[in-house]
Amino acid sequence: MSLQDNKYKNFALVREMLRAPEIISGFNFQQTGNIAASVKKTNRLFLTGEGSSRIFPAKRFIYSMLRHGSTLPVATAGGRQSLEYDLSKWTVAGASNSGQTKELIALLQKLKDEKHTELFGVTANAGTRLTEMADSLVLSCGKEDAVAATMSVVEQALMYQSVEVALRGCSCPERKNEAGKLAAEVLAAEYDTTLVEKLSAAPVIYLAGRNNGVAEELALKTNEITRKRSQYLEGTLVVHGIEEVMNPEDVVILIEPFEQDAEFYRKNLVDGVGMTVIAVSSKPTLFPTITIPKLACYDEYFQLLAGWNILVQTGVACGIDIDKPKRARKIGNAVE
Repeated sequence: MSLQDNKYKNFALVREMLRAPEIISGFNFQQTGNIAASVKKTNRLFLTGEGSSRIFPAKRFIYSMLRHGSTLPVATAGGRQSLEYDLSKWTVAGASNSGQTKELIALLQKLKDEKHTELFGVTANAGTRLTEMADSLVLSCGKEDAVAATMSVVEQALMYQSVEVALRGCSCPERKNEAGKLAAEVLAAEYDTTLVEKLSAAPVIYLAGRNNGVAEELALKTNEITRKRSQYLEGTLVVHGIEEVMNPEDVVILIEPFEQDAEFYRKNLVDGVGMTVIAVSSKPTLFPTITIPKLACYDEYFQLLAGWNILVQTGVACGIDIDKPKRARKIGNAVE
């Protein structure tokens, strides 16, 4: 069954997820010239925010810049930790879906009090504290109704990607229409019901992958969408000690796994622990695999969307109202 089915589309979360392809194909890569100009002046960029507004957008940007040989100093941390840093010489960009995130507003206030002028914001809501305090870009996706942020995460990441385009140049804008079509295919994919059953029964779901924001963001979405415990395992941490506390009922989702380590994963996790291992990959793997397309500049988006798809199907299979968590809030810590 596809997310296009009414069983899923009745949820606001799914309707918002399904807007991701149009956001990708319709994105304007020319709107962050002010941030790029500031970065060229300071020669360094600091990306901050909380939760989903930072994890994927900021870490995907850093990963891509490093992969392409950029020597630009780029760093990221949450607002509270960033209060301890000397950011006086940095261009600082803060993302907040709500525009009201307390930790980010506190950091920007401190920097403004210190006469810092290179401050920028990315938000889905105009007329907020963030837009008052920083030169801010307002997302075209509009306000989200679901607690779990999805379409805003994609557009925030594209905002930072457009800074990358301005700084180093690449063909991302020329590929956006194709990327949108492929993203729609990822969200429309139907998965083996046995995989959904395994995930529905799992006490813990582990997400393992590169430090590019994908697996880490999906670990958070696992909590919000399936109400299950999860853990993000960076890189090959999945076989560097954590297997001691894994159980056969648990599931590991490998995001675009490293080919040279696949046999080691199979030996230690499948044979050793007896657990289920699922891969999300653009290439065949040794494990049951959710196959995704590959397109330069957009691979991480496809990985993220495939993760959303399987998590929604898991949450619904568990009988959960994925729009209404019991304790999680849309704004984790709102400024008063």
